[in-house]
Amino acid sequence: MYRKTSDDSVLVKEYINGKEIALEFLVKKHQQRIFSFIYSKVQDRDVAEDIFQDTFIKVIKTLKKGNYNEEGKFLPWVMRISHNLVIDYFRKNNRMPFFNNSDEFDIFSIISDDALNAEKRIIKDQILLDVKNLIEELPEEQKEVLKMRIYMDMSFNEISENTGVSINTALGRMRYALINIRKLIDKNKIILVNQ
Repeated sequence: MYRKTSDDSVLVKEYINGKEIALEFLVKKHQQRIFSFIYSKVQDRDVAEDIFQDTFIKVIKTLKKGNYNEEGKFLPWVMRISHNLVIDYFRKNNRMPFFNNSDEFDIFSIISDDALNAEKRIIKDQILLDVKNLIEELPEEQKEVLKMRIYMDMSFNEISENTGVSINTALGRMRYALINIRKLIDKNKIILVNQ
């Protein structure tokens, strides 16, 4: 009935219209890619299987409620859901050294805080705040790629899948994000050195 070449948007419509088998086919079609992505992040088969199941529970709920509107971008949408569930998993288990409560990357959390005296800690906090503020000034598309690459440690392949753009576009956005950050640093005369 369905083939590997069957269009995702057609399968989604058929599932929404009551054909349960269409979802089964969608899951089988993308299972390997989504599971591999989750496993590459959690490095635990059981946990990856749980997150994979949760991803499709969320997909089913969203489709049943009629809240799906990612025209022709089913896979990037599902990848985004699975990525968010991976982050939730790490947050719940306090296993993410590069995430703190505000969902921001903190390079200094890898360095022992005991090694920083009070003055250096104040400088460190100011640097982090300056960088965070600079990132917020970037255009939305550049900001998204930069956060995925640096804060979430995603490869450009994963960024491409999550945003629905080509790898070259993702690379270009990252390049422009860095160029713009440098311009903002110069413009605002910000010193990003923790002496």
